[in-house]
Amino acid sequence: MSGFDIRQDTLSYVAVGDSFTEGLDDPYPDSGTTARGHYRGWADRLAHHLTDHVSEVRYANLAVRGKLIRQIVADQVPQAVELRPDLVSICAGGNDIIRPGTDPDTVARLFADAVRRLRATGATVLIYTGVDTGFQPVMRRLRGKIATYNMHVRGIADTYECPVVDLWNMDVLRDHRAWSWDRLHLSAEGHRRLALRTCEVLGVPVQDDWNAPWPEEEPKPWRSARQEDLYWAREFLVPWIGRRLTGRSSGDGLGPKRPELERLR
Repeated sequence: MSGFDIRQDTLSYVAVGDSFTEGLDDPYPDSGTTARGHYRGWADRLAHHLTDHVSEVRYANLAVRGKLIRQIVADQVPQAVELRPDLVSICAGGNDIIRPGTDPDTVARLFADAVRRLRATGATVLIYTGVDTGFQPVMRRLRGKIATYNMHVRGIADTYECPVVDLWNMDVLRDHRAWSWDRLHLSAEGHRRLALRTCEVLGVPVQDDWNAPWPEEEPKPWRSARQEDLYWAREFLVPWIGRRLTGRSSGDGLGPKRPELERLR
């Protein structure tokens, strides 16, 4: 396993991926908006946790929403290699896996190439598995496909000696409160817990517990739950299908929110 040592004076960290790493739907509390550039997310939170232990942390987030694995490998990986950071996180392939007809074996080969190139720089490369979607009525049909991809991801991690954050076995993510209204992106609390879990994997001391039980919640009436399902289908699922049919992406025309390594204040 590639070692990661928090005991250093300076540290550079680059995050690579799609909307999951960009930080949707976790707006900065003082932004007053969820406009582009105001999302935080687990990677930003992780970078700030690192500043509690390292005098100087330089951080870049190259992730862009909607990107497929080929786009991430072609665009973000060369940028990350050029920046030559100490730590790289890569969570990629999810947008491919949820599309009909995609082959997890093919996606995994592209992912392996990305990891190989990142590890060649000497960086610690932190890898994320896919989430177990069995608790979601619509997404549960993808469970087998995600599991297949996860087996590849774990094999790639073993080959290139990479630490792994296993989202599949994070039971706290099987609660609806860990997810935003679109049921695809983490909520602010979901991002907070994932950042804490990532710190645990890296051996970065934190005070809070990512696995703390959720507060008790009253059961939701059947009618209310169905109304939420209809709202989700109208506001998210239908537009998503429309973008797939027309070849559009939510990330078209957008660049990364933190394209350069910048010191965190």
